Amino acid sequence: MKNNKLFIAIIIALVIGVIFGSIIHYTLPEYIEGFSNNIKLLGTIFIRLVQMIIAPLVFCTLVVGIAKMGDMKMVGRVGMKAMGWFITASMVSLGIGLVLVNWFKPGVGANFDLNNVSSANDLLTKTDALSLQSFIEHLIPKSIFEAFAHNEILQIVVFSVFFGIALSTLGKKAKPVIKLFDRISEVVLKMVTYIMWTAPLGVLGAIASAVSLYGLTIFITYAKYLGAFALGLVILWAVLIFVGFLIIGKDVWKLLKAIKEPLLIAFSTTSSEAVFPKLVEQLKAYGCSSKIVSFTLPLGYSFNLDGSMMYLTFASIFIAQIYDVPMTLGDQILMLLVLMVTSKGVAGVPRASLIVIVATCAMFNIPPEGIAFILPIDHFCDMGRSMTNVLGNALSTAAIDKFEEKEEHTNETLDIE
Repeated sequence: MKNNKLFIAIIIALVIGVIFGSIIHYTLPEYIEGFSNNIKLLGTIFIRLVQMIIAPLVFCTLVVGIAKMGDMKMVGRVGMKAMGWFITASMVSLGIGLVLVNWFKPGVGANFDLNNVSSANDLLTKTDALSLQSFIEHLIPKSIFEAFAHNEILQIVVFSVFFGIALSTLGKKAKPVIKLFDRISEVVLKMVTYIMWTAPLGVLGAIASAVSLYGLTIFITYAKYLGAFALGLVILWAVLIFVGFLIIGKDVWKLLKAIKEPLLIAFSTTSSEAVFPKLVEQLKAYGCSSKIVSFTLPLGYSFNLDGSMMYLTFASIFIAQIYDVPMTLGDQILMLLVLMVTSKGVAGVPRASLIVIVATCAMFNIPPEGIAFILPIDHFCDMGRSMTNVLGNALSTAAIDKFEEKEEHTNETLDIE
């Protein structure tokens, strides 16, 4: 009943946010900037409250998960299954984006002022995030305290894996430490239940700010672009749910029901990171093993962003179409492979998808300043991307948990025989 109340409160906040934003945009234009900046603070408060607990939650749950696995073969097995899923899902997502943008051609004949690209200046200076050096620096923490301070999930995952493996080798000596981290994670998850009640305010602030700035007519201007992208998300959802159904059966509907709040919050706030703690809680409540959730979900947040992956090829080719840059099928397949690799190097980087698009466009002689033409609608596309990222990570965790359940059952049968 509590869950339903929160879900309803978020829906109401979403509607109120659209109404407030529309009123300001269309009737009080002189207050747009001030209103947008101030109301957005509600969303900032909610997201910062969540960010406050992500680092300790990832560290404690991942360390405990690995330590409880005990068998390093199991850690390797689960890790290989997870990465196999992530790479396959990424290729499928990129492929769907590539097919749809070529089919609908939303950038062909678009009436944009090609000289008005000043809004892209900030992003054009950040493409160094894709260099090999910056990737290694972003992957391996020079200080775990710095990683905690900046909520660098990928770096925390790397440290936690080493810590958990080392802890698992200590036998009985490790039990008090494992028990301590287990209790800390329980406390943090209890904090999640309190923080989630501020979600409706965060949703209201994020939506009201976006609508007051851009208004509702932006959906008409970008109707073809949004329609093709929305169809891509629907197809991707169908593929993910179908694969989930093949692996976990009818329980896939139970899973979708369990994660309805994280999906809605991610959609409303455009932040999949903001629902990480809640997703951990809901996946455990659904029935996933805590050690699988603790290990797989942080990896997924670093490497398995299905919605963002689909958007990369879609937006990159869209910009090429605006500038009428010819791209052969070979060029587009090469772009897909490049995106597959480069996108993994910016996990956790702010506005990562846009930075990857800018760098990729420059690589294929597409004017990178064309990113300016998708910035006005990017917030609304990000709503769908974030929600899809959450779905992909929930399904991958549930599927790997199912695989491991079958593996353990098979091993138990062999032991009996």
